[in-house]
Amino acid sequence: MPARHHLQHVIDNAIDFAVIVIDLDGIVTDWNGGAERIFGWPHQEIVGASIERIFTDEDRAEGRHREEMRLALAEGRAGDERWHRRKAGSRFWASGEMTLLRGADGAPEGFAKIVRDQTRQRDAFERLRRSQDRFRALVETMETAFAIVEVKFDAEDRPVDYRFLEANPAFERQAGVNLRGKWVTEFAPDLERFWFETYGRVAWTGEPANFENYANTFERWFDVRAIRVGDPAERQIAIFFNDVTARKCAEERLHRLNETLEQQIQERTLELNTLWDTSPDLLLVLDFKGVFRRVNPAWTKMLGYRPDELVGRHVNEFVVAADHAETVEATILAAEGGQPRIVNRYRHKDGSLRWISWVAAPAGEVTYAIGRDITAERAQTEVLAQTEAALRQSQKMEAVGQLTGGLAHDFNNLLAGISGSLELMQARMSQGRLHDMDRYMSVAQGAAKRAAALTHRLLAFSRRQTLTPKPTNVNGLIAGMEDLIRRTIGPEIALEMVGAAGLWPALIDPGQLENALLNLCINARDAMPEGGRITIETANKWLDRPAAVAHDIPEGQYLSLCVTDTGTGMSPAVVARVFEPFFTTKPIGQGTGLGLSMIHGFAKQSGGQVRIYSELGQGTTVCLYMPRHDGEADTDETAPTLGETARARQGETVLIVDDEPSVRMLVTEVLEDLGYTAIEAADSVAGLKLLQSDMRIDLLVTDVGLPGGMNGRQMADAGRQRRADLKVLFITGYAENSVIGNGHLEPGMAVLTKPFAMEALASRIKELTASR
Repeated sequence: MPARHHLQHVIDNAIDFAVIVIDLDGIVTDWNGGAERIFGWPHQEIVGASIERIFTDEDRAEGRHREEMRLALAEGRAGDERWHRRKAGSRFWASGEMTLLRGADGAPEGFAKIVRDQTRQRDAFERLRRSQDRFRALVETMETAFAIVEVKFDAEDRPVDYRFLEANPAFERQAGVNLRGKWVTEFAPDLERFWFETYGRVAWTGEPANFENYANTFERWFDVRAIRVGDPAERQIAIFFNDVTARKCAEERLHRLNETLEQQIQERTLELNTLWDTSPDLLLVLDFKGVFRRVNPAWTKMLGYRPDELVGRHVNEFVVAADHAETVEATILAAEGGQPRIVNRYRHKDGSLRWISWVAAPAGEVTYAIGRDITAERAQTEVLAQTEAALRQSQKMEAVGQLTGGLAHDFNNLLAGISGSLELMQARMSQGRLHDMDRYMSVAQGAAKRAAALTHRLLAFSRRQTLTPKPTNVNGLIAGMEDLIRRTIGPEIALEMVGAAGLWPALIDPGQLENALLNLCINARDAMPEGGRITIETANKWLDRPAAVAHDIPEGQYLSLCVTDTGTGMSPAVVARVFEPFFTTKPIGQGTGLGLSMIHGFAKQSGGQVRIYSELGQGTTVCLYMPRHDGEADTDETAPTLGETARARQGETVLIVDDEPSVRMLVTEVLEDLGYTAIEAADSVAGLKLLQSDMRIDLLVTDVGLPGGMNGRQMADAGRQRRADLKVLFITGYAENSVIGNGHLEPGMAVLTKPFAMEALASRIKELTASR
């Protein structure tokens, strides 16, 4: 049969593989039934088409079919394995071979390509490979040692050696050597005969073995399992083992412990009984209901009770009644798993009391407790407390003596100026000599103002002055005082003022702040006798919790006003005392010692703080911290003088209530000068009767501290029940700020602190009556 006809016969009869004939241009010229079955194209659709159809898009893009044709043309044949494409679009894996076809003259005519579908074989191979990979990964990573061993038998079928064909890392790690490919007799010729016989029996019979064995070669215990694998004729076994040396050692220790446990229990019991019997502290076992289960002999020695007098009775039968509740709470806490610690009082059998400090802990259904007698310690504590109280009282009396002594000295000087001036005025008036009266009046008024200033300082120090806090522009207040400060400190000292931009308003009494600032500048001046520099600086401060704790004020937003000098500075010992009343470093007669104490009291009463920083030879800085006001600062208004104050309207009437006749007389004089009708009352009872009458009263001027059963605020509130729109001016010479309302006055109420200028009284009265 000619070659061509023979090829055609093969093409027609091949059913398990595809036979494709193409010309030299890659055009299909023939296509057998196997090709139709594998690729899906019928003969009539594929003949005349390019061979590219059966290749994937990737192969077409790379020209793989042309490369295959080129190789077949050059070498006569070409083979490959790759993905091919079916008509339906799916892919399949196939192996193929392309053979060159020649004509009768031997010239190339085309190619014959034979293709076999190998998809299932490839999938099976991939599954096998993945399975082997998973197995290999498992073997390589597991902690159990694994090895494949070939057992060697002698001529009489006795196991005489074995060789490690494979071993995982865990095997080598636990054995401590790399055994792959080695016969055991090469590295351990004296290995136990037991191992040879055991592994030999597994290889010979196929029965698995599982045992624990101590290997002298490795000085370790192993838990071993062996099974036969593969063809029995190959006599190979798989060995799995784990190093159980730690467990075996623990078991050995436990075994030895068990052997001596009874002896140890006896020894511990003896120790505990000895401790129970000899302990000087109270020991007890208590159930969760508070009933004694067991007590130690110390109860008899400490409280006089025998054990049989306690066991079976409730603990509170021996505890004083005032401590019953706390004792019951402790038993409940122990029942809930807690560990209570309490101190309660027990009655001794002789009737005396003992203070017992208890520590308890539950275990099972009972509570174990230890009690220590602290009666002597409590007595010592009480004595110490009494001693400390006596010491504090002594210190208070010393401070009061120092305070009253200083006050007596200063007020005697001031009273001498006032009384002396008044006596001279009376003498000159009787003599008809009136030309010196103004001088004596100035002396008396000056002494009175200094006395008022001293009183204000004392009240500020005690934090009991009546303050009138206002939203204040501190930068503006300082700027307004610049001329006064410069005149006060003199030309030898330079003044620098550094006001922070965007400074918050402060909620502060502006008058008291002016006094504090002037005091600080005077102190700074006196610390620089040869001249220097004073710096006044403001800043916004936001104090977080750590900073607030360091400054001893609540955390929040504050303004700081700091006065710094370049003077002599102070030692730490002096700094520690600068806020004490009457403490001063100035020469006698040049300072009262109340300046800084007044500033300290004013700052604390205002909700702020004052801090001082100083070093000898380096100067001093004093900083006031004032609470921020959320809002705008008030604008300053200059109070009119007495002569400028507008007069009363027709019929306007003012009720004055004060127990001091001289105060009533002065207020009445001012009111009558302004055209008001004045009515006086000496106590709260008389004042309230007038308020509850039908008499016209446009304004109530009252002291806060009054006789008669009510203070000024209570009387005003009672009067407002009848006269809802009654205006009230409180005049106070002491610290009844808490009685007035701690700054929380109702609309139509105001406060004026004694002593006050008559111009200030007239202005405040006119402000209140004008708002009707």
